[in-house]
Amino acid sequence: MAAVADQIRDERTARIMLSMIADPDDAMTGAVVYQVGGVETLRLLESDLRVPTLGETETQVWRSRLTPHLNLGVLATADAYQQRGLTTLIYSDEHWPRSLADLGPRQPYLLWTKGATSLLSGSLADRVTITGSRAATRYGEHVTGALAADLSDEDRVIVAGGAYGIEGAAHRGALAAGGHTVAVLATGIDQRYPSGNVTMLNTIGDVGLLVTELPPATPPKRPFFLARHRVMAALSGASVVVEAAHRSGARNIANEASALGRRVGAVPGPVTSAASYGPNDMLRQGTASLVAHANDVLRLLDDQTVPVSRPATAMDLAPTSRRSEPPPVPRL
Repeated sequence: MAAVADQIRDERTARIMLSMIADPDDAMTGAVVYQVGGVETLRLLESDLRVPTLGETETQVWRSRLTPHLNLGVLATADAYQQRGLTTLIYSDEHWPRSLADLGPRQPYLLWTKGATSLLSGSLADRVTITGSRAATRYGEHVTGALAADLSDEDRVIVAGGAYGIEGAAHRGALAAGGHTVAVLATGIDQRYPSGNVTMLNTIGDVGLLVTELPPATPPKRPFFLARHRVMAALSGASVVVEAAHRSGARNIANEASALGRRVGAVPGPVTSAASYGPNDMLRQGTASLVAHANDVLRLLDDQTVPVSRPATAMDLAPTSRRSEPPPVPRL
């Protein structure tokens, strides 16, 4: 008997529970949710029925990994989160970012948010992701702050990860210009990491938007940082790398963006600086367009490719009026 699944009332509760028992960017869980939705996914976990998209062995592995965590305590916690008024977005909500559909089965189950969710509801050209080295140079932080400020003056939303270095400079540049910024967290929505950026992240939650796939109280872990790269890339029409070492998460974001058909830009730097290796190498290989000032980014944003095609799934069952693209985000 599916004791837990039988008590799930709605899709939102099911997806909150999935975020609590399954890691983000879990290939097996994502494939099932993509096909049948959250409620049915939980029912399949507790049943002996065939699971769409998974073979027999995969199904056994999937159930053995997740079913032990699916219990009435998880359901009670999911209900408590909603009673506390914590804000979540699922695919049928007005401000759910439609650009995440390009991730296909890799879409987040839901998003936990704090702040102005309307910042996610504009077109791809409204948002730009800026990322780069945590160990940034003064040159990198200066260029980043200027780019973010100038793009904010053009009513573009700055998306970054709230980290030290380049991403922190991007957020601060946007805030200083009175612009809009979104921080994609690798923790629960109630956590602030890194600790040195607590004040900045709290400010973003008040005047911009904090967003994460992870449930409250979740601490930072390396896999969560890697998983959020696809979200940072998918949210924006372009991703710009400002300083990145040879091995850098920023380059992974650029790779994710390119795979999604998004534009990628890179800011060149001194050949004597190890921090400039990544963007300089991207430019040498032709995997990124040169970005020297905000106009270069605007051209990338306004030159969008055709969205990645995908088959119709349960995610498309929301009414057409809710799936159509909302109007551009107004100034707050």
